[in-house]
Amino acid sequence: MLPYINAPFEYVGGALGTSADELKLVFTFYLSFPLAAVLKRIPDKAPWQKNVFIIAVSLFYLVGLFSFWDGLLTLAISAYGAYFIAAKINSPLMPWIGFVFLMGHMSVSHIVRQRTNDPSTADITGAQMVMVMKLTAFCWNVQDGRLPDSELSDFQKEHAVRNLPNLLDYTGYFLFFPALMAGPAFDYCDYSRYISTTMFTLPPGVDSSKAPPTRKKRKIPRSGTPATIKGIIGSLWIFAFLKFSSWYPVDMYLSDEFMKYGFLRRVWLLYMLGLTTRMKYYGVWSLSEGGCILAGIGYNGIDPATGRAKWDRLTNIKPMEVELAQNTRAYLGGWNLNTNSWLRNYMYLRVTPKGKKPGFRATLATFVTSAFWHGFYPGYYLAFILASLLQTIAKNARRLIRPLFMTPDGKEPLPSKRYYDIFTWLLTQVVFAYTVAPFILLSFSATMLVWSRVYFYALIGVAFSFAAFSRSLPIRHHLQKMQAARQPSSSTEDIEKIAKEEVEADLRRRQSALSVNSDASSVRKAPTLGIADDPEAEIDEIVREVKQEIEERMRRGSVMQGFDLKTAVREKIKEFQTKGPGALGGVGGFGKTE
Repeated sequence: MLPYINAPFEYVGGALGTSADELKLVFTFYLSFPLAAVLKRIPDKAPWQKNVFIIAVSLFYLVGLFSFWDGLLTLAISAYGAYFIAAKINSPLMPWIGFVFLMGHMSVSHIVRQRTNDPSTADITGAQMVMVMKLTAFCWNVQDGRLPDSELSDFQKEHAVRNLPNLLDYTGYFLFFPALMAGPAFDYCDYSRYISTTMFTLPPGVDSSKAPPTRKKRKIPRSGTPATIKGIIGSLWIFAFLKFSSWYPVDMYLSDEFMKYGFLRRVWLLYMLGLTTRMKYYGVWSLSEGGCILAGIGYNGIDPATGRAKWDRLTNIKPMEVELAQNTRAYLGGWNLNTNSWLRNYMYLRVTPKGKKPGFRATLATFVTSAFWHGFYPGYYLAFILASLLQTIAKNARRLIRPLFMTPDGKEPLPSKRYYDIFTWLLTQVVFAYTVAPFILLSFSATMLVWSRVYFYALIGVAFSFAAFSRSLPIRHHLQKMQAARQPSSSTEDIEKIAKEEVEADLRRRQSALSVNSDASSVRKAPTLGIADDPEAEIDEIVREVKQEIEERMRRGSVMQGFDLKTAVREKIKEFQTKGPGALGGVGGFGKTE
């Protein structure tokens, strides 16, 4: 730590009632703005100078401001250990080895922090959590780079690392200072394109006159305005947090004062505790995103609607989506977006065998990873378990109840839908006020105390919901009958009629294609266009399978939500066409001549 640097933070912190470390952390976010402006002005042709500048600023943050000498060593062990694993282990297990190494090393830091148990003191775990996301992804990207494109998804092709970066580029990547302390995390391909400025090349076919404005000969577009807006928004959230945290301190919920209020007031206070805590994250993540935007790495191409540059590549939070969420998925979907993306792309989808849909194993692996990534406080696990139960309930409710407020085809809301929306918003916010409390309280005893003071209302609601949506009680069956009564009947005759119409339309399209691509004699020599000798039998098979799908949807209680009879028939025709000759014009029989 630089001499005397702590003095002003201790003085201001004493006046504001906060610690010097917390103020220094916020200071790094604001300092990143002018330093990011300097970074942008380093010549594009000298990426090594940009890397050196990035590393120097991060070292100032870590050891000049915080004296994190041990923390710097921790980051170095994780980062260069992951690089060594990626470089030396040529095996499909390499990403998993890197994952275990990085998560295991971070777990040690979590245990040390938990034993210290001083929230006012900053340590390296925040920066290490961000780095673990970046480096586990890096290991997967390197492994993807060793595979042929035919084995990769579009996402994997785009993010694959075909050649290991040099150590200077790699160090600049994991120490990128605007996102060092609190994120957002991003993949190496983004940093590589940023440092080489290929990120800012217009895609083929885009008029160069539509390129966003730049200064002098730089390729990085001007980003002062969007960065300033993010900075102002982040500052407002930080100011709000400082005010609200004095009105809703955590200690109050554990004191006898909390019990002086009635039940509804206590639920309101619990909601405000969660909102106040979220304000801190809204502020921190908005400020760090602003620094990334000013540096240029937040660039995300040209908005086709406005023709202007988009700066949302590293957006990590959408406050209004969280605060106005009407269901569990929307609530979690607007929160910590980059962590959600990391969990999805490098855990949820990676444990799923190719060709199969993610199932319980993928969900469980994602849950365990997220829990370990956060640390070992009991509150994290209580919140995760409850949130996973809420997700299951929300899926059942959406499937069984929401259709009653939509038109029978599920495409348009009924007038009563507005009341459903208001109720689900209120319910979501009240339930998550209860669910996120353990994340703030951390300890098991504190969580149980606060939960008991609001009479475990969310747990009781979860138990009731699971019982209500179970097949052993009549409630689920009654809801299904209510849905079925609203649906127009789809008789065998209706399905058969649509099937015949769609098959005939498909045949006309194929006949037209042959007329364009073949001479008249070859068309005459294709008497059946690959149709089976008994097309009626295959139409009967389509009718049977579509009816079976309808019956299955009725059993699940989602009769016509997202289901269109014509679309279902067309999909069945496509399935038959892929089976080869004699299957409704399958590719094997299409266009064959005698």
